[in-house]
Amino acid sequence: MNKPKKKTSFSIVQLLIHLLFILVTLSMIVPFVLIISISLTEEQSIAEYGYQLIPKDFTGRAYSYIFQAPDILLHAYGVTILVTVIGTVLSLLITAMLGYVVSRRDFRYRGPATFYIFFTMLFNGGLVPSYILITQYLHLTNSLWSLIVPSLISPFYIMVMKGFMSKVPFEIIESAKVDGAREIRIFATIVLPLAGPALATLGVFLAFGFWNSWFSALLYINDERWIPIQLLLVRMMQNLDYLTSNSEFIGQFGIDTSNFPTLSARMAMAILAGGPMIFVFPFFQRYFVQGLTVGSLKG
Repeated sequence: MNKPKKKTSFSIVQLLIHLLFILVTLSMIVPFVLIISISLTEEQSIAEYGYQLIPKDFTGRAYSYIFQAPDILLHAYGVTILVTVIGTVLSLLITAMLGYVVSRRDFRYRGPATFYIFFTMLFNGGLVPSYILITQYLHLTNSLWSLIVPSLISPFYIMVMKGFMSKVPFEIIESAKVDGAREIRIFATIVLPLAGPALATLGVFLAFGFWNSWFSALLYINDERWIPIQLLLVRMMQNLDYLTSNSEFIGQFGIDTSNFPTLSARMAMAILAGGPMIFVFPFFQRYFVQGLTVGSLKG
């Protein structure tokens, strides 16, 4: 008599868990669908009926406004893709090397180096010293490297990589040394392949960071050739806000700003800015989940 009760209680718990995850999933999907719907809705309809999942008046005016200069938009996409690829690869390589060094138990200065990395997580020089370093000492203004160097190293990611690489059995490294392998070969042929899940996990975070970064471009980029997509969309939004907030002054020149797609353009820009990364993420989801769980499995 007790077995059916246990089976029934288990099914109820399982149903509640499924309902919980369904609600969590809907809480993430519905806002994204709403953003897409607003970007395809007429501005007057938004003002009259508010935000709706199914638009009453479909329109693509917001996207037509953004794509008025497709060459500039595509060029900005190219800059962002280049920064994301180069920045992610270099940042992963440096993070892996630093994490490997401080994870080695036979490294004499392991403690001071770890403390130095951890200390920079709590305190940093601030914006002004960083700006002086990039512009006055490194002379990276109006270059691709000014978008990469400021975000190249993250102390937190180094500590995460250190925690993962410390799980690699030290006997493997000693065995490779006995066979005559040098440190570079041990790192490249043994440690990096074993750290694949951690590299994929951090790579996703780094790629999202480089893709969404626009503040560095705002500080260091004045040349239109190196403007990333995020900064371009910010500038377009600022121009649109200026036109709508100064409608009386702009109206003197015969420009009607009453039908400018202000709200729908915001959502369209959000989709154009984050859309490509949404399609990239599923390809790394398997490594992402494995990288989050492998530490607990080996611990």
